[in-house]
Amino acid sequence: MSLGGKIAVVTGGSRGIGRAVCLRLASLGATVVVNFVSNPAAAEETVKAIAEAGGRAEITKFNVAVVSEVEAAFKDILERHGRIDILVNNAGITRDGLFVKMKDDQWDEVLNTNLKGAFLCTRAVSRAMMKQRWGRIINVSSVIGFSGNAGQANYAAAKAGISGLTKSVARELATRGVTVNGVAPGYIVTDMTGGLSEEVTATIKAEIPMGILGEPEDVAGAVAYLASEEARYVTGQFIHVNGGMYM
Repeated sequence: MSLGGKIAVVTGGSRGIGRAVCLRLASLGATVVVNFVSNPAAAEETVKAIAEAGGRAEITKFNVAVVSEVEAAFKDILERHGRIDILVNNAGITRDGLFVKMKDDQWDEVLNTNLKGAFLCTRAVSRAMMKQRWGRIINVSSVIGFSGNAGQANYAAAKAGISGLTKSVARELATRGVTVNGVAPGYIVTDMTGGLSEEVTATIKAEIPMGILGEPEDVAGAVAYLASEEARYVTGQFIHVNGGMYM
């Protein structure tokens, strides 16, 4: 697979799955725009790692949930590079809590970042991709969006919404050479799972047929495939990267 000459934007690209995706796309030749909102040092580390590997990358700060910031950022990227070929909607947060005790802001923050953010960024690149008649939009969902999970009604709802968004936009853009797909990770070794106790981690592993947690690179491989010409006839689909936890 080669992504030489392509411009890729990865939201939430400063660490975890996002960083792995940035590194993989850059290794295939893409120029990667690494989005962050609160941790510039981590974003710079991602860019440095890409540069040390011989790739090209830059950082851009914007909050995916804020319309004005998204529109300004994508306008700037398009003006500087002339095109955007790949968008990976990876930015996401959690605000866990039992549903009956969940506060409005816990719900709103997660839906705004995880679902509305994907909508805003996708809308911001769609016209350019349609005009150039080539584009790859990859939305990062979660196994939780398909299976549900106690204490994560907001997160599950947002990630389930990503599924509907992906399939609907895929239908609208299919005739213009733009594919829209998703990747649904299971439990991956990231900061989000790093705080789990050994007991909880053991319980999770017992629910996974492969008996292990995944690595960010496992997800990055699926994203890279969907971003490539190899996946030209794949749209409206989800690749589940979860060790068999959800089939």
